[in-house]
Amino acid sequence: MIKPVPLAITAGVVVVAAAAFFLWPKDKADDKGKGRPPVPVVTVRAEARTVAHDLKAVGTVTSLNAVTLRPQVDGVLTQVLFEEGAFVQKGQLLAVIDDRTYKAALQSAQAQLATNKSRLLVAETDLKRYQSLAEINAIPQQTLDQQKAAVEQAKAAVQMDEAAVESARVQLSFTRITSPVSGRIGIRRVDPGNLVSASSTEGLATVTQINPISVVFSVPQAVQGDLIDGMKRSGGITVKAVDREKGEVLATGRISALDNVVQAGTGTVQIRATFDNAGEKLWPGQFVIADLSMGESTNALTLPAVAVRPGLEGPFVIKVVADKARMTPVETAYQNDDYVVVAKGVSAGDEVVIDGHSRLQPDSPVRRVKPGGAEDVKPSGSQAPAAGGKQ
Repeated sequence: MIKPVPLAITAGVVVVAAAAFFLWPKDKADDKGKGRPPVPVVTVRAEARTVAHDLKAVGTVTSLNAVTLRPQVDGVLTQVLFEEGAFVQKGQLLAVIDDRTYKAALQSAQAQLATNKSRLLVAETDLKRYQSLAEINAIPQQTLDQQKAAVEQAKAAVQMDEAAVESARVQLSFTRITSPVSGRIGIRRVDPGNLVSASSTEGLATVTQINPISVVFSVPQAVQGDLIDGMKRSGGITVKAVDREKGEVLATGRISALDNVVQAGTGTVQIRATFDNAGEKLWPGQFVIADLSMGESTNALTLPAVAVRPGLEGPFVIKVVADKARMTPVETAYQNDDYVVVAKGVSAGDEVVIDGHSRLQPDSPVRRVKPGGAEDVKPSGSQAPAAGGKQ
């Protein structure tokens, strides 16, 4: 069960409202409101309903792979083979650097390798001849040992040359710049004809993976345990990426990673959710609302979130009993922006104030009004007050 998260309430109003109930003189409370005019309030009745356990946070769309194409060798950029903003495939040739110098270096290394292979062949042939002569004591042992060393030296030279050939081949391959991932390529930063360098910090362009894509956001550390449990369940935790302006669901995905530390400054944990983005509605750097679905409370006794007030001794509600205000402590099981699931202190059908708290005192007579100030009405079901109602 997720711990309730209190709504942001103006500190002054909270203190005044709580103090009015806890510190109001008993003798005045006992006069049952005689002589006081009724206070207009908006009320609802507590009712059972199914409440989804949703958690919302602002997130940033982040590519799973974003690669800046930087030259690994020096030379003149001779060709740029991509269109800016186009989709490119992994391994696709994107640019070419003048390769004549690197081809010549490779040919030189190959020639040196061939020379030393020939020397090794001669040394091995001489060694065989010396071994035959040594068997009949026709040459001294020192001559045979020297020839064995010459063969080993020739082998080492061949190995060095083979490494030089491979290095030259790699350098030559760097003159052809290919895409390491599939994705969209950005704006070209260098035009053909310019000299590029391996030491340059500015790349030719950036390739960004678009599908799949991720959203990174932070949640309070209080829900970390629920997230870990949810990720272990079959199917994991569903996350919707919602447009901040239009409220449109852009994509639906699942939590893929939970950071291994709590941010000390904010008390939050960073989350990554991964989404299929074939329609490319999510774009790297975009801000979205991450809407997490973490289960639900079924047949739960609920009130609008504005009905539950923070007090000096914990949350409370103001019931209307016999047309008078009665402060009642409550225990909550879950709370979101709209509703509070009440675990203790309220029964189904209880009439509770949702607007007009600031003017109420213990046993204040009340007069029910509609949201906005219309005259006496019957208490409604458990629904949030319409915009414009004052508290």
